[in-house]
Amino acid sequence: MNKKIGIVILSLMSVAATAQTLTPEMLWKLGRVSVLGLTKDGQTIVYKVSTPSVAENKSSSKYFTVPVAGGAATEVQNAEALVANRNLSPNGKYLLSSQETKVEKVLGKDFYPELEKSTAQVYNGLDYRHWDTWNDGTHNHVYFADAKDPKSTPFDIMAGEPFDAPQKPHGGEEDYIWSPNNTIIYVCKKKAGTAYAISTNTDLYEYNIETKTTRNLTEGNLGYDTNPAFSAQGVLAYLQMQRDGYEADKNDIIVRINDQVKVNLTAAWDGSVDNFMWAPDGKKIYFVAAIDGTKQLFEVNNPGLTKIAVTVKQVTNGDYDVADIIGFSGSKVVVSRTDMNHAAEVYTYDLISKAWNQVTHVNDAAYASLNLPKFERRYVTTTDNKKMLVWVILPPNFDATKKYPALLYCQGGPQSPLTQSYSFRWNFSLMASQGYIVVAPNRRGMHGHGVAWNEQISKDWGGQVMQDYLSAIDDVSKEAYVDKARLGAVGASYGGYSVFYLAGIHNNRFKTFISHCGVFNLESMYGTTEEVFFNNWDHGGPYWEKDNAAAQKTFSQFNPINMVNNWNTPILIIQGGKDYRVPIGQGQEAFQAAQLKGIKSRFLYFPDENHWVLKPQNAIVWQNEFYKWLKETL
Repeated sequence: MNKKIGIVILSLMSVAATAQTLTPEMLWKLGRVSVLGLTKDGQTIVYKVSTPSVAENKSSSKYFTVPVAGGAATEVQNAEALVANRNLSPNGKYLLSSQETKVEKVLGKDFYPELEKSTAQVYNGLDYRHWDTWNDGTHNHVYFADAKDPKSTPFDIMAGEPFDAPQKPHGGEEDYIWSPNNTIIYVCKKKAGTAYAISTNTDLYEYNIETKTTRNLTEGNLGYDTNPAFSAQGVLAYLQMQRDGYEADKNDIIVRINDQVKVNLTAAWDGSVDNFMWAPDGKKIYFVAAIDGTKQLFEVNNPGLTKIAVTVKQVTNGDYDVADIIGFSGSKVVVSRTDMNHAAEVYTYDLISKAWNQVTHVNDAAYASLNLPKFERRYVTTTDNKKMLVWVILPPNFDATKKYPALLYCQGGPQSPLTQSYSFRWNFSLMASQGYIVVAPNRRGMHGHGVAWNEQISKDWGGQVMQDYLSAIDDVSKEAYVDKARLGAVGASYGGYSVFYLAGIHNNRFKTFISHCGVFNLESMYGTTEEVFFNNWDHGGPYWEKDNAAAQKTFSQFNPINMVNNWNTPILIIQGGKDYRVPIGQGQEAFQAAQLKGIKSRFLYFPDENHWVLKPQNAIVWQNEFYKWLKETL
């Protein structure tokens, strides 16, 4: 053997022997990158790194700059001053802001001021709680103030309105912007109470500072209108879903040429847009969308009033996710990027040379010390003869001559894509690093495989999608390296529902289950969840409509509670106490059923968490209990 080659081989063997595998504690030491934007000259990226501290049970943040061309990062203290202030009006006179504003009487002391210690709350309609917060009569409102007088009183452009802008629960500054004419454009669903709970009809409103008047720019559309953005040339674009009540409808880019002309740039394209940004010259719009188990960068031309055809083109391609578009610098577009083994970092993609360049390196050192899993694409034929992508994540140092336990991962949503994202809870790299093969199917109900594939799941929660899950695990289980006697199924939200449902139909395929904030009883879910529009659309309507065939099929055939008589497998049930999307009763009912049937089961309860687990110490408990359960039962 060549002496140099021998040394290299020995060196590689030594690295493999000493490399660590990812643990929950390591995962929660990684820095989390978010970008503020580019400096005004377009040459420097300004970003934030948040690092969780398990000991302190919170995160701390630092701000940095780095050249777009790459290089050393520099810590800065005045990060927000380095990027353009989007809240400053084009004429420099006014500043935008938002704040919670008391609008409605809800609390006992609102009605009875002399009873200050009353804890009563009085509601006359739904939307009395949302996500993880009870409605106390306050709403997000947009304000503007004199930019040159810090003592001036901000003016509420929505005074007295019981509506929210930014939208609750997750809306931010993207929900209100300045127009080039110094008017304010904001996103709002101007419905209250029960009407709010059953609708997705947000609109774009324009507020005129001079006349103090408001007009609806999207009145004709009944679904979501969101994410307004002007080109440098003053043209408005935004995202639109057409159907009221359907939160996972096809999301299109609309360009508003003028009051009479609106053009849907992506109408003929078989996909759904995540986010977008105007090109500097206003001739194109770049956007991110799911495609075949990844998220990629696309471009679409803006023909304006010309007769030029609209064309959508995929710009990037690879086993990674382009998560967000940050800005443009010369021929480069600046984005954040992830894959199943790596948290978000900032990259540039050169639109001319087609070359990628990683610009931030926040977690490079941490990953360099790890022996990471490998992920593979696998295409499985479903029971209705369709081709389905299944991601298979293999443990580090995978040896095909050995046998490994396998986990079927059930994605939530249900209409959310399963791509190359990086989760700090449902982390495929971490799962595989604990010695499990992860089987993650892009089953029915996911963007990235055409609109029809996404829409098929509505009103069919327990139908074809369940066969997709079983097709995936059955196909992968044919491999000699899969221990067929050690299969588990795990998931959250709709994925948790999937686990509950599979527990009643799996015919002893699985040895263990884990369901986090899963829907167990569709009737009680309908009676306690806050966004009723979701249940109306996906389930077909309320359970009491006996002449509604779609709803009756859902509540009878697709309700996991109706198949508990078939349960015979250990199950871990996890629930957040402040989850009002899938309220606590869902987890309680499932745990009580398992216990009374004598099935090995455990209830992991987080009283101060919502549909997610956000606090560092709770997250470590979640991870440890997750893997402890698998060791006990698989």
